[in-house]
Amino acid sequence: MRGRFTDQGGLFSYIAPDKRVPANHPLRKVRDLVRDVLSDLNRSLGALYASEGRPSIPPEQLLSALLLQVFYGIRSERQLMEQLDYNLLYRWFVGLSPDDPVWDPTTFTKNRERLQNGQVFTRFMAKLLNHPQVKPLLSDEHFSVDGTLIEAWASQKSFRPKDGSDDDDGANFHGQKRKNDTHASTSDPDSRLYRKAAGREAKLCYMGHATMENRHGLAVAGRVTHANGTAERRASETMLKARRKAAGRRITAGEDKAYDTADHVANLRAIGVTPHVTQNQAVTKTGKTRNSAIDQRTTRHPGYGMSQSRRAMVECIFGWGKQHGTMRKTKHRGIARVAADFLLNLIAYNLIRIPKLLAA
Repeated sequence: MRGRFTDQGGLFSYIAPDKRVPANHPLRKVRDLVRDVLSDLNRSLGALYASEGRPSIPPEQLLSALLLQVFYGIRSERQLMEQLDYNLLYRWFVGLSPDDPVWDPTTFTKNRERLQNGQVFTRFMAKLLNHPQVKPLLSDEHFSVDGTLIEAWASQKSFRPKDGSDDDDGANFHGQKRKNDTHASTSDPDSRLYRKAAGREAKLCYMGHATMENRHGLAVAGRVTHANGTAERRASETMLKARRKAAGRRITAGEDKAYDTADHVANLRAIGVTPHVTQNQAVTKTGKTRNSAIDQRTTRHPGYGMSQSRRAMVECIFGWGKQHGTMRKTKHRGIARVAADFLLNLIAYNLIRIPKLLAA
């Protein structure tokens, strides 16, 4: 017998959102981890708000929504709120009932500074890595470091002379000598004009840096700096110094050949880090073979080869963030906001990976 078609169906639903999410849905374990971390952050989040006044949107819901934005590559907070309004899976993850109204997209604009200034993303990463289920997965001795370019939310036309000598609209810049010393972007002054390699186009961008532990390839630290020729090495030294202090003993660090400079290798050894850097013995333009700062005292050990094989996994972090997350081209302006978004991408990558590792 043919069923009767009713366009709207019932007016009321008595099924809880949790029942509508499949028992084996991957977001279930992710949600449990997020709830545990947010519970540990309760006191830190409470210190960011006044004790009196109109109640705000709970920061736990804001953080959960921001994680959803990275998980599914949603390009803007406005589109995030649109999907949160009708997607029951998103409502369940954030903690909204089917009848709760969604908030205005500008809520993120107003509260992002509060979360950012309160170091909430950094504390979230630390609490996640110290979770009882996550900590045994991490190596506290062997790490890898790499950097990537994050395209800024600014056009080439905005890169104008600092002294204001350019009186046109900046569209015709061909043939001009433009340098970061004399020019700056009017849209995002913190961004820098930088080219990835010889023969590649120069772009306004930032440089993101990540430290990965070598056991399971989870991100344990992240930074964003201005894009320049020494940023990768200086950021590596800063992050590895903190990891060395936390470990309490000598650690190893795998890095690619861009880090193969005498001063960087010496700085790592001085802070108690064994540099497992890829040897850069390329032939220069003059036909000479470049001398590597890494010799057989380091390469003869089996650990050097193991670090080199594991080092490539750090590219998966950047690849996931640019293909699925929001790292390919940032929608934020200012190095502090870009850094917070970069760290959020690292947290989201870990949250995707950890349930799979625990299941294995």
